[in-house]
Amino acid sequence: MTTSAAQWLDCIRALPLPERVKIMNVCGGHERSITMAGLRKALPPEIELVPGPGCPVCICPEEDVFEAIQLALNEDIILVAFGDMLRVPVNVKKSRARTMEQAKAQGADIRPIASPTEAVAIAEANPDKAVVFFAAGFETTTAPVAAMLVEGVPDNLSLLLSGRLTWPAIAMLLESGEPGFDALIAPGHVATVMGPEEWTFVVDRHNIPAAVAGFNSESLLAAMYSTLRQLLEGQYFLDNCYPQVVRPGGNPSAQAQLRKAMNVVDANWRGVGIIPASGFSIADAYSKHDARQLFPSYAEDARKRAGEMPPGCDCAKVVLGKIYPNECRLYGVACKPRNPIGPCMVSDEGACRIWWSAGMREPAAKSKEKAIA
Repeated sequence: MTTSAAQWLDCIRALPLPERVKIMNVCGGHERSITMAGLRKALPPEIELVPGPGCPVCICPEEDVFEAIQLALNEDIILVAFGDMLRVPVNVKKSRARTMEQAKAQGADIRPIASPTEAVAIAEANPDKAVVFFAAGFETTTAPVAAMLVEGVPDNLSLLLSGRLTWPAIAMLLESGEPGFDALIAPGHVATVMGPEEWTFVVDRHNIPAAVAGFNSESLLAAMYSTLRQLLEGQYFLDNCYPQVVRPGGNPSAQAQLRKAMNVVDANWRGVGIIPASGFSIADAYSKHDARQLFPSYAEDARKRAGEMPPGCDCAKVVLGKIYPNECRLYGVACKPRNPIGPCMVSDEGACRIWWSAGMREPAAKSKEKAIA
């Protein structure tokens, strides 16, 4: 017999909680489930749920988006990218294309796709045209991209890769000395591919309880209950609260394809900076499908200096769990889904977009003013 969400809530409410406990959820999918289910309001007030760096669109370096836009505008190519990426803005003059969507409106052949197989199909349907796949994402997205390369792709298809690993960002937070959370909910889909063991460092090295969770309320609340029990009892371990999908060792086939097609490298996270061993690059054996080698002139190092968040945008602080989305200075003022200033308001996995979609439209400062009045 499975435990219901209501039963898990009763279990959590029965715990002798401290005055405040902060639990970070790494995954954008977790944040969406938590927010849309109203779990923050249902949980005891002592518990703070902090969204973490689990949105690949949000952390994709600005210079990579700029590179994709320039390639599409200046080369005779078809550029394909996952749909959310088309609306991510870069810092350029208003007269220039700030997003891939705007570049498309200016005549660039840019097409949204939902999977790597669509990129292959477009390349096969256009054999006389160069097709560049701007592939941004975490392990769950990069693994199918690696499989695509290993299985073989058309000669006219190349990759502009912006893949990242999830766990190094959490490692960076923990090693900073100011992690900002007391327990961690690890991402279920990443653990499905890479194995739950990737997250044991949180417990072993940093003495912080952790649990892998799925995406329904029952799994998320079970993970929260587990980490809270661990905190109260002082016995920390990595719990798997998503056993239906997450298995010890993860998916060996997907991992083998990643190792074959990709190298792990130091990588830039937008607004955060370089995180060691946190990115993927294309292995030498597949270099003929590396768009950066085919079109090297568009990888401008200068963009790394211009590639931070726009003025006033606090997306980086939101991504790192330092502030809540509505505490950003632009949230609900200049930055809204119809006119996103920062990437966190673009993606369905971005915390700002999730909070807005759930009806939280007011900046925190305005809510405080109303409360005082």
